[in-house]
Amino acid sequence: MSLSTRRLGTQGLEVSSVGLGCMGMSQSYGPADEAESIATLHRAIELGCTFLDTAEVYGPFKNEELLGKALAGKRDQVVIATKFGFHIENGERMNGTDSRPAHIIEAVEGSLKRLRTDHIDLLYQHRVDRNVPIEDVAGTVAELIKAGKVRFFGLSEAGAATIRRAHAVHPVSALQSEYSLWERNLETDVIPVLKELQIGLVAFSPLGRGFLTGEVKRAEDYPADDFRRNDPRYQGENYDVNMRAAQVVRDIAQSLKAKPGQIALAWLLQKDDHIVPIPGTKRRSYLEENVAAASISLSPEQIKALDDALAPGKISGPRYSETMMAMVDR
Repeated sequence: MSLSTRRLGTQGLEVSSVGLGCMGMSQSYGPADEAESIATLHRAIELGCTFLDTAEVYGPFKNEELLGKALAGKRDQVVIATKFGFHIENGERMNGTDSRPAHIIEAVEGSLKRLRTDHIDLLYQHRVDRNVPIEDVAGTVAELIKAGKVRFFGLSEAGAATIRRAHAVHPVSALQSEYSLWERNLETDVIPVLKELQIGLVAFSPLGRGFLTGEVKRAEDYPADDFRRNDPRYQGENYDVNMRAAQVVRDIAQSLKAKPGQIALAWLLQKDDHIVPIPGTKRRSYLEENVAAASISLSPEQIKALDDALAPGKISGPRYSETMMAMVDR
């Protein structure tokens, strides 16, 4: 199958209806496998999954370098999204953010070089920098767009007020944020603003960091370098509560002869046609499962059952550690 496209914002950005989060190819989910990662990227293009998400901080730098290598001769077949905004020194991520205009320009030059391209399709501020007015950030990205080095402007994990302020300076085409059956925090304040301003939503971690696939273990059963080992929702009693809440996903999947993760993606795709999930994987088999979710149709009754079972308050534990939550603009 080949995926349909969806529009993000009103500035002309069109992407595949399911994207590919590339972070896990270089960090957070066990050892890297460059050959399989490149094969997965090439398979994504074959399947029409051409919206690829990366960031300078993934690695740091290694993920962009991987994409640059994998996309040699294929650049015009994909839409590349990358991000700036974390403090990186000597190739290591440090504490804090850095969205000073001079640093944004420097970061973009580095990303262009690593990605082996002359333009970035969608450039996000990775996290809101409380020390730099968002108007300065938007203005700097606007200049990069004018120079042809960037095509569209995005924000990541920004709150409603920040989105409005940025959009007033230069149109925001997309907000990237965690959104799924597992994490519904955007529904009260942020999604109404996105609809009002006609900004697309790029949903990362649409499978609940893997929890909604049904193929998960307790935090302590993951290796020390795996993100899930420190995920509060995988720990202790939280794990037990969340496994019970997610049972409905597994039940509906069984009734449709589908995978649980496909049900979670189908729910997102049917929520709104301006939502684009970017499930992350570094393996072709999981990529193929994720893309196939676009052909699954859930009934109104099934959607209600999912909404009810995983409603806000039904999931136990915060989605991030306290340190990481402090960087979310809510």
